[in-house]
Amino acid sequence: MLLKKTSTLCPVCSQVIPAEITEEGGKVWLERTCPSHGHFRHIYWSDAAMYRRFDAWEAVGRGVENPQREGSPEGCPTNCGLCSNHRSGTLLANIDLTNRCNLNCDFCFVNAQACGYIYEPTFDQVVEMLTLLRNEKPVPAPAVQFSGGEPTMRDDLVAIIRKAKELGFRQVQIATNGVRIGKDPEYAALLKAAGLSTVYLHFDGVTQETDPFTQIHQKAISVLDQVHLGVVLVPTIIKGRNDHQVGDILRFAAEHMSVVRGVNFQPVAFTGAAVEEDVERSRITIPELLQGIEAQTQGVIRADDFYPIPCVVPISDLVEAYRGSPQIRFTAHQHCGAATYVFVTENGIVPVNRLLDVDSFFTAISTMAEDLKKGGSINKYRALLSGVRNLHTSVQKGEKGDTTRFWTMLGQALVKQNFDALREFHWNALFIGVMHFMDRYNYDLGRVQRCCIHYATPDGRLIPFCSYNSGPVYREQVWKKFSRPLVNEE
Repeated sequence: MLLKKTSTLCPVCSQVIPAEITEEGGKVWLERTCPSHGHFRHIYWSDAAMYRRFDAWEAVGRGVENPQREGSPEGCPTNCGLCSNHRSGTLLANIDLTNRCNLNCDFCFVNAQACGYIYEPTFDQVVEMLTLLRNEKPVPAPAVQFSGGEPTMRDDLVAIIRKAKELGFRQVQIATNGVRIGKDPEYAALLKAAGLSTVYLHFDGVTQETDPFTQIHQKAISVLDQVHLGVVLVPTIIKGRNDHQVGDILRFAAEHMSVVRGVNFQPVAFTGAAVEEDVERSRITIPELLQGIEAQTQGVIRADDFYPIPCVVPISDLVEAYRGSPQIRFTAHQHCGAATYVFVTENGIVPVNRLLDVDSFFTAISTMAEDLKKGGSINKYRALLSGVRNLHTSVQKGEKGDTTRFWTMLGQALVKQNFDALREFHWNALFIGVMHFMDRYNYDLGRVQRCCIHYATPDGRLIPFCSYNSGPVYREQVWKKFSRPLVNEE
């Protein structure tokens, strides 16, 4: 059964071709025919019922007011800019600071030794990329993540972080393997003092079998705990390698709540030299991963506790209506990822869904936003009063202390505009996310045009994450253009 039409890539030649998203056997498939290489059929989502539930949260964004270039339908994704076809602003920017690394992971294809050259933009080029992001309209990019390679290989990382904060980024992150941080607590303290918000730490499992560098990662976590710098664990999940440990990873995170703020699972994307057999053997979809979480937590965290990223768009609408100014909008494609929050309490893990009727909550938020748009101070007061009553009914009966605390924080934030209350929520709750980046086997142009995670490049472009790493392979093009020889560099 046909669900949607889109465009995709031929997995052999990467030519852009028409495709159909279809349902059969309770699963969702991506089908297309390349004129040169024939018909292909690959899994898109492994659970059609969950696909439909997520589809109901679709929210198409307004794009940006100052794209880098004009777009045409036939130009996507070979003419990325951002172009005027793109429907989402930048929520999280990525900037590759280097392709040098101090580890040699078997699944990594972006390090200098594999590339044969050094990619490392200058400090001034990094500042230009940061400035481009902060000049985005109508809302400047609020968050940036420095990645690579291994960003701690750069001697000027502290200065780069400090500059990002000076330019107004509220969230500054690094994606790291933790080697240098684990060896040098003073360095970790310098990163925090410069303004680093969060460390995204590569963390594939809790045993040597699933994560050969587990001792390095756990040492880094210990150091970051000492300096009070929050960590998000980032496991790349590969079927048959570490998917049996997703529950153990979550339990590890809950046991280290003093420093771990969340777990962001990333099902493997086949962006390197993968072949069809690798995809068949190792692919894991978002529904499969969520079902694994449910099974491995004995149902404490359920698959239906997770919601797609656009579910929070009503909150942006509410804040826009209240403040009268544009806000960041989480208009990523509804099938790009999933997320939830869990409280870690004396009684164990309590998903936020046990305290809150999520669907009713967002309905109440949406209604409040629509009422606020009508304008007038009296109407604003009535809208807030009515909205708070509706929100109160969405709070379910859980453990009395948990429910009371949740309502108190929610009320402080929404009614009294005391956003410091959310800090308590953040420090007592654990974020669990799943983000499935695409490759040439499951590439959906509809998802790309809604991407909220953009790479900034030294030539003044912002490129959606999955286009940067798949298809036209912008990463390779950009890195080669701004590279220098590898000789005597390592």
